[in-house]
Amino acid sequence: MEKKTAFIAIVGRPNVGKSSLLNYMLGQKIAIVSSKPQTTRTRITGVLTENDIQLVFIDTPGLHKPRNDLDKYMLRSVNESVAGVDACLLVTEAGAKLTEGERSLTEKFASLGIPAVLAINKTDTIQDKTILAPQIAELSQLYDFSAVVPCSAQTGAGIKELKQELGKLSNEGGFLFDEDTLTDQPERVLAAEIIREKLLRLLDKEIPHGSAVFVERMKERDDGDIIDIDATIYCERDSHKGIIIGKGGAMLKKIGSYARQDMEKFFGCKVNLKVWVKVKEDWRNRESILRSLGYDNRDFD
Repeated sequence: MEKKTAFIAIVGRPNVGKSSLLNYMLGQKIAIVSSKPQTTRTRITGVLTENDIQLVFIDTPGLHKPRNDLDKYMLRSVNESVAGVDACLLVTEAGAKLTEGERSLTEKFASLGIPAVLAINKTDTIQDKTILAPQIAELSQLYDFSAVVPCSAQTGAGIKELKQELGKLSNEGGFLFDEDTLTDQPERVLAAEIIREKLLRLLDKEIPHGSAVFVERMKERDDGDIIDIDATIYCERDSHKGIIIGKGGAMLKKIGSYARQDMEKFFGCKVNLKVWVKVKEDWRNRESILRSLGYDNRDFD
């Protein structure tokens, strides 16, 4: 049987569950998840290979109005992802009103002639499922979707059907990744994202969004049983640094402990994690710092 592949961009407004859907489809957590919007900053590629079909997912940042250079990077990341794929997966929330961001995405699908599947996520959060029909009708007036799939990244409802519909959009030509590949992201990036997720989960308001994580060193010991990881959390103010560290270092210890547990699950070995906190004022608008953190300087034009 001929092997088929499709590059699929997962797009939608912030906090509709794009990363959660990706993780559920892969059966493994590679994209960080938080209840706070704008959790995803970079394009995380996940690879799902089942039988003769390989789906290569690009999990994009939520579409929102840019307020700083980092936001501009995130917006361009979405636009570039949509322009360079075989298909798109538009994720929206069950019962939610149509947004301008969703309108602009469907317009982009139409202008580029890209096939798209509509996933209405979080169906487990609504009691009255009849509200889905008018929501589907309104979105379907904007674009002729290849399929519409109500689903839940929490319960798994509809996920099998969603993967089947996405598989129909694949093209012959063989696999692009080995069958056991889960992601193309470097391990350092994944480690940094795991730490950033803990910041989002444990800290309130603007502090986690004003923070970035950079893995300075990541080295496996000779016996292969332990990975040593040194990471730095960058924040914008001295007051934020104090909150991240916490009284007697309690908060930083909690962040490091939770992150280490997730890293050990993902990497399959013991992790010796050391985390520091440094202040870089207004780093989200400083091109040199953004470049050092892995954001392409082309995105700040």
